Amino acid sequence: MHLVKDISAFADQEKWYINVIVDVPKWSNNKYEYDHKLGCFKLDRVIHSSMYYPVDYGFIPQTLSLDWDPCDVCLLVTNPTFPWCLIKARPIWILYTSDNAWDDPKIIAVPTSDVDPRWDEVHDIDDLWHHMKEELFTIFKQIKFLEHEKYDKVEVREFWSVEDAEKEILTSMHRYQESLKDE
Repeated sequence: MHLVKDISAFADQEKWYINVIVDVPKWSNNKYEYDHKLGCFKLDRVIHSSMYYPVDYGFIPQTLSLDWDPCDVCLLVTNPTFPWCLIKARPIWILYTSDNAWDDPKIIAVPTSDVDPRWDEVHDIDDLWHHMKEELFTIFKQIKFLEHEKYDKVEVREFWSVEDAEKEILTSMHRYQESLKDE
């Protein structure tokens, strides 16, 4: 099974539940990435600083962002999961970032109620505690700081609404479908 090609972006499109494949579990500083050609995960690098991911970090299958990777997701979870884990989630907002001139938005999502009801009351940016928002902002501002050779410019702009997150997901799904025509 190819995790990008064989799993739908939506777990339930009517309810706006998305599928998220975890790359990096919460509290890890190992940056795993899915190798699309080999169809497996690999250790891309260990974060070059003492930072760790405060969320499960992953992607939405059958999407393609402007950086030519699947759409990134920061999944707020109660406990860390593991690479390759498939989680049904709902988007709640988006954080716009870029590095080396590529836009690299991050969908912020929570597990659906049947997966973890602890997140039922979080529907948009205003429902999340201030410190968590600051952690998310900081991790993407600083995580590549010591990788001078690879990243000379990293920008973290701002959080946008769930509607913007949904638009980004649909655009990324369309971009993915268009890329299949080029194969």
